[in-house]
Amino acid sequence: MSASSPTSASRPPRSTAQYDEELLRRIGVQPVLARRMSGFGNFAISFSIISILSGCMTLFGNGMGTGGPAVMIWGWVGVGALVLLVGLGLAEVTSAYPTAGALFFMAERLGGTRGRAWGWVTGWLNLLGLLGAIAGIDYGAAQFTGALIAMRSTFIPDEYSTLGIYAAILLLHALLNLFGVRVLDLFNRVSVVWHLAGVALIVAVLVAVPTQHQSVSFVLTHYVNTTGFHSAVYVSAIGLLLAGYTFSGYDASAHLSEETEHAAVAAPKGIIRAIWTSWIAGAVLIAGMLYAIRDYDVEAAAAVAPAQIFTDALGPNWAQALLAVVIVAQLCCGLAATGSASRMVFAFSRSGAMPGSGLWRRTNRHKVPVNAVWLAIGVAFALALPSLWNPTAYNAVVAINVIGITPAYAIPIWLRVRAGSKFVPGEWSLGRWGRPIGITAVIWVVAETVLFCLPQTRPVWSWTHFNYAPVALLAVLLLAAALWPRWGRRAGDSATAALEADKFSDIPVI
Repeated sequence: MSASSPTSASRPPRSTAQYDEELLRRIGVQPVLARRMSGFGNFAISFSIISILSGCMTLFGNGMGTGGPAVMIWGWVGVGALVLLVGLGLAEVTSAYPTAGALFFMAERLGGTRGRAWGWVTGWLNLLGLLGAIAGIDYGAAQFTGALIAMRSTFIPDEYSTLGIYAAILLLHALLNLFGVRVLDLFNRVSVVWHLAGVALIVAVLVAVPTQHQSVSFVLTHYVNTTGFHSAVYVSAIGLLLAGYTFSGYDASAHLSEETEHAAVAAPKGIIRAIWTSWIAGAVLIAGMLYAIRDYDVEAAAAVAPAQIFTDALGPNWAQALLAVVIVAQLCCGLAATGSASRMVFAFSRSGAMPGSGLWRRTNRHKVPVNAVWLAIGVAFALALPSLWNPTAYNAVVAINVIGITPAYAIPIWLRVRAGSKFVPGEWSLGRWGRPIGITAVIWVVAETVLFCLPQTRPVWSWTHFNYAPVALLAVLLLAAALWPRWGRRAGDSATAALEADKFSDIPVI
């Protein structure tokens, strides 16, 4: 990878802050947000949203039934390698266009004569994925919180009380996001340490304390199928959902780039570091959890499988302590996801691409798009409502995150590949590797999107087993098509819209 390019060669000998603002104006964006996040903080937000203690743990029970240990561990290794290629492709384009709009801005600029349409579709897919991420993360945290409450009392949370806990977590994340990017940056820094130390603690305790463990052969080769499907290939494919869901959200580094110092380098590095660090730590976590399994059938069927594994292997006291470690990590993850999604809403509105754009793009005195924050958590709450009557709805919410956000990653990467030598890289470039990496990344994203639109369990058409994630994907595409004549055609170019939006961005919002 090269750190040089036509852009970097002409970098002016000015301060980093001046250069960042000049770069934004050069690509057509008026600086509005406060640039107070360091490179480490930019990495931390993507690492926090990937959150192996959220994604791996909340879907652990699902993975135990869709292929079991063999698919969970080897699927993690394989998917992680492919996601790293997607991250490399996205990082290169992020360096060229380090804006809060991120994916949709990139697609618009690289899309040529159809750039506005490319940006429009990318923006709506990205928005669906980010809102699905908040729902998946925070609802999972609510389930784990309910399990901890049940361990410490006689109260057993049902779907209504779980939804209440979920609402409280959403409210907490909204309020914390209103105090500025420095608060978000602080929590993300703590989150990195918490996640890495938490994984080390969990694995160490699961290895050292129990007197009985599974064999290495069990961890690496044991196959389990409780989906009702008879094809091992099909079940193994849909079993990749655990890894696919966990390895998402790293576009947060791009969405926070307007608030990051020297973003043309820090944001792409943040994306890549978040992926490879999570890849290694996640493999250790999954192996440690599988190694400690006692009663596979009982633990796989539990409402919160990791909680049951902790209890069976370690007893109630250790189980409660480790569950608390996981919950704190999940809360940090949801906080970061809310910040990322709200910046996407802000940037999309800044380009005039949403109904009520003038409302959603306004910022408060901390330079935070406050109305965008409230909109993000409001939609995330609505996405979880089907959980009241559909026990498998959580898996669908998770799939919504993946099938919304990953195609949005692929579009700017593909457009960059298509542009060839016309693409002007930023300071962080893949050089001659950009094209082969980009093509491989796009092929994987297409395959992944198809996989997670497929039925997850049988009977396929049962109301309690139906995967409504493809319905949500179709709905957002239809919404984008319906809004295109009124808002899409007027949204770009981004430069004009951004400059116009700046007239409203400093209006205080209570």
